[in-house]
Amino acid sequence: MSGFDEFLITASRACCTPLAIFIQIQGCLICLVLALGWALASYVRNREIKIMRRKMKEGNSLAFLSHDINDLEHSKQANLPRVTVVMPLKGFGEHNLHNWRSQITSLYGGPIEFFFVVDSVEDPAYCAVNSLISDFKDEIDAKVIVAGPSTTCSQKIHNQLVGVEKMHKDSKYVLFLDDDVRLHPGSIGALTVEMEKRPEIFIQTGYPLDLPSGTLGSYCIYEYHMPCSMGFATGGQTFFLWGGCMMMHADDFRNDNYGVVSGLKDGGYSDDMTLAAIAGAHKKLITSPPVAVFPHPLASDLTFSRYWNYLRKQTFVLESYTTKVNWIMNRALFTVHCYLSWGFVAPFFMSSIHIAAAFCNYSNGKSPEITSCGDTYCHVG
Repeated sequence: MSGFDEFLITASRACCTPLAIFIQIQGCLICLVLALGWALASYVRNREIKIMRRKMKEGNSLAFLSHDINDLEHSKQANLPRVTVVMPLKGFGEHNLHNWRSQITSLYGGPIEFFFVVDSVEDPAYCAVNSLISDFKDEIDAKVIVAGPSTTCSQKIHNQLVGVEKMHKDSKYVLFLDDDVRLHPGSIGALTVEMEKRPEIFIQTGYPLDLPSGTLGSYCIYEYHMPCSMGFATGGQTFFLWGGCMMMHADDFRNDNYGVVSGLKDGGYSDDMTLAAIAGAHKKLITSPPVAVFPHPLASDLTFSRYWNYLRKQTFVLESYTTKVNWIMNRALFTVHCYLSWGFVAPFFMSSIHIAAAFCNYSNGKSPEITSCGDTYCHVG
């Protein structure tokens, strides 16, 4: 028997200790929780789809926009509140143009304005957005705003706040969208209707459904987002917030209610983490409606190194906080995420060792079924 074979047998026996067995059982439980979470998310989505199909059979061919076709009458659409959509931009990616087009071609029936905000005219997004807006010159109310460089917070937050400062005085809601959000034609209307039904909502959010491009990096980001998405995908109240889609009351920014403007402007790095902390501190409601799911095509040149850089930035986000309680929660979130991630992965490594040890035994002409583990026996295959 070679030294490598002996190492595999020893490692396989080490994976039969009570601690190792506990780790493997724990991994099974984590898998079960993930499966239940995804099953619940699937149930919520399927329930919405069944409602739409039922309404279509009843004669509402526009059920994808509204379950009640009477809500699409001109008299009701004309009374919808004004919405300002603010889109902070940085650079010009592979899918950005398609995403921006989906955002400004909304079928929202009320007054709406779109602000694309860049830090300077040298940003590649500046010319691309201007060209897009010129294609819809007389059809939409959209403009590009140059915000200038930020000095007290992240550039994204600075762009958002400059966009808010320019919004119409009659705007009732403000919707923040990232440049990687691809909207459904009825998304803005669905978010607004929910805000109208429940004025107590502080922030309404959604989540991206990643579409991997086939590269290793894209699948890594897809895998990273899938467990996180369960906090949004089940619909209703949530403690999580995705900065790619946030609808809020415009007056909260005009009046700096709960310190939303000062909290973001004075040292804010992550918009969603800062606003989630403010919502938690003031016991404000965050919701994620079942229809707030946005296709998110991942770039075809997304390499593993770019994924690793993304993961580092996500970790750094947890270092930004507004209060001591927020800092403790961020640390706890980071610790739990790391523990559960390794608790999920470790059993696969252990199983690989068992399989490799059984294969080595088999290739050496020995029985692959069992191997001695001290006073007990355990399977290695």
